[in-house]
Amino acid sequence: MFATYLIGLREGLEATLVVSILVAFLVKSQRRDRLPQVWAGVGLAVALSVLFGWLIEYTSTSLLARSEDRELFEAITSVAAVVFVTWMIFWMRRAARTIAGELRGKLTEALAVGSLAVAGMAFLAVIREGLETALIFYSAAQGAAGDSGPLLALIGGIVTAVVLGALLYASALRINLSKFFTWTGALLILVAAGILKYGVHDFQEAGVLPGLNDLAFDITSALDPTTWYAALLAGMFNVTPAPTVLETIAWVGYAVPVLLLFLRPTRRKPTSTATTGTERGADTGTEAEAATTPQPA
Repeated sequence: MFATYLIGLREGLEATLVVSILVAFLVKSQRRDRLPQVWAGVGLAVALSVLFGWLIEYTSTSLLARSEDRELFEAITSVAAVVFVTWMIFWMRRAARTIAGELRGKLTEALAVGSLAVAGMAFLAVIREGLETALIFYSAAQGAAGDSGPLLALIGGIVTAVVLGALLYASALRINLSKFFTWTGALLILVAAGILKYGVHDFQEAGVLPGLNDLAFDITSALDPTTWYAALLAGMFNVTPAPTVLETIAWVGYAVPVLLLFLRPTRRKPTSTATTGTERGADTGTEAEAATTPQPA
C-alpha cells in the first residue's frame, strides 16, 4: 500500500501545486472572476481521470474473458505505466525551475481569449497528472486484486498532497520540494522497477515471453512470503523470493541505470539576479509559487 500512497502523494502534490500557481496568479492579477473557470477545468480533469481508471479496470475484469488476454492487457499497461513514471520524474527534474513562469504565461494568454480558454488551460494542466495517476495506480495495485487497501492508500496520498498544497499556498508550511521530489522520485523508480517486473511476469504467463519456470533464485526459506516484511517488499517494490530470470533482469536492468541517471548531479546554468527572483516566486508573494520552482537535485 505504501507504493500507491506514494503515487497519490507525488502526483497529487504536483497537481495541487499547479492549481496553486493558477489560483495565486489570478488573485494577484485581480481576476478572481476567472476562478470558477479554473475550478471547472480542474473538476472536469479529475472526473475524466476517475473515468479512465474505471475504464482500465472494467476492460481488464469484464471485457477480457480469457486469462491470457487479461495477462497480456495487464502486461501492456504495466509497461506503459513504467514509461509514464520515468518520463514524469525526469520531466519534473528538468522543468521544476521554469514551470511556474510557463503556467503564468499560458494563463495570461488564456485570459485574453476568454473563460473557456481559462477552463481549458486548467483542464490540460491537471489532466496529465490524473491520467498518469490512474494508469500507474492500476499497474501498481494489480497484485492486490480484490483488496481495497491500495485504493484507500492512493486516496490518502492525494488527500495528504492537497493538505500540503493548501498549507504551502497559505504560507503556513515550508518544505524543501527539491529534496521531496528527489526522494520520492528515487522511490518511484524502485516502484516502477517492480511494475516492470510484474509486467514481464504477465508477458510470461500470456506466453509472449519464455522462461516462466526458469527461476533466477529461490530464497523462500530466508524470505518467507507469509511474513509482514516479505509482504511489504512485494507490495512496495515487487521484490519476491522466487523470481524468474527475465523478471530479475528487468528489475535490475531498469532500476540501476535509471537511478544512476536520476541521482547524478546536474550542472546548473548561471542565472541573472532578476531571473532568480522570478523563479523564487518573488513576483507573486506566495509560497505556493515559490515552492513549485525547486532547484533540481
